[in-house]
Amino acid sequence: MPIPLRADFDAPLMRAIARRCKDGPQTRRLLALAAIYEGARRGEAARIGGVTVQIVRDWVLKFNALGPVTG
Repeated sequence: MPIPLRADFDAPLMRAIARRCKDGPQTRRLLALAAIYEGARRGEAARIGGVTVQIVRDWVLKFNALGPVTG
């Protein structure tokens, strides 16, 4: 079973944060997480982010601990 994302964010908020982000890789991470909030499978999020499913899992863990850290 996939690790759930924290409940204090949602897809529209993640997309809004991504629009303000100036860092390309971080924007891809945020958009991949937004897709998960919308119900996408982790494999689809990995394709959006250009990474493996294991990396998406790492992103979820980091996001759950720190929130949407942007640069």
